[in-house]
Amino acid sequence: MARPASATTRSPKDNRLLAALPEETYDDLLPYLQPLAMPLGLSVYESGGAQGYVYFPTTAIVSLLFVLKDGESAEIAITGNEGLVGIALFMGGETTPSRAVVQSAGEGYRLSASVLKKEFERGGPLQHLLLRYTQALITQMTQTAVCNRHHAVDQQLCRWLLLSVDRLPSNRLVMTQELIANMLGVRREGVTEAAGKLQTEGLIEYSRGKITIMDRPGLEARVCECYAVVKKEYDRLLPFSAKGLADVSA
Repeated sequence: MARPASATTRSPKDNRLLAALPEETYDDLLPYLQPLAMPLGLSVYESGGAQGYVYFPTTAIVSLLFVLKDGESAEIAITGNEGLVGIALFMGGETTPSRAVVQSAGEGYRLSASVLKKEFERGGPLQHLLLRYTQALITQMTQTAVCNRHHAVDQQLCRWLLLSVDRLPSNRLVMTQELIANMLGVRREGVTEAAGKLQTEGLIEYSRGKITIMDRPGLEARVCECYAVVKKEYDRLLPFSAKGLADVSA
C-alpha cells in the first residue's frame, strides 16, 4: 500500500504530464491529487486487480511487468516523471494482465479513478494529452519487445539505463543486478557480464547496487537504435508545457 509522502514532495508539476496541462485544468485536478511515498518494490497494481487510482510519479520510476505462471517476469515498459501509471482506467479496460512495481524509490501523486474518468470524458486538454501519452507508451512496449528479441544483453542494458536516468533528477540509480535481470527477463550472469563490459569501457560505475552513468555520450553511442526510437516518439507526442500542448492541439 502506498503511503502519504513526506514534505520533500514539492509539487505535482514535478510530473511533466501534469505540468503540461493548462492552468484551468490543472487547478481542477489539484485538490484531488494526493502525495505519496513510493518505496522500492511497492506494487502499484497487480495483474487483473482492481485499479482505484492512477499514479503520477515525480521522483520514482515504476516498472510495468508481465508475469508468467511460473513466476518469471519481464519488463514491458517503465514510467517516471514523464507519465502516469494506470492507462487501463481511461482506455476502458479497468484491469490489465501486467503488474506495476516501483523499481526506483521516490515520490509521486495519485488521483482517484472516478475523478480521472470524469475529467477524461469531458474531452479537452487532459484527454488529448493522455491519449498522446498512451501512444508513446505503446511505442515503448513495442520497441522493448523487439529489443529483447533481437539485441544483445549489453545493448538492452544500455537502453534500460538511458530510459531510467531520463526519468530521474540525477545520473545515479540504486538497482541490484538480480532486479535488473528480472526486469530484462535474462539470467543474472548475463547482466553481470554486460555491466562488467560497460564498466571496463568507462561508461558506468557499478558498486553495491549503485549504478552511476559516467559517460552518457559513450552510452548513447553504445546503445541499439531502440532507445532513439522511443525517445523520439516521446519527444514528438508529448510537448511538456501547457503552451506546447496548445500548439499540438490546434
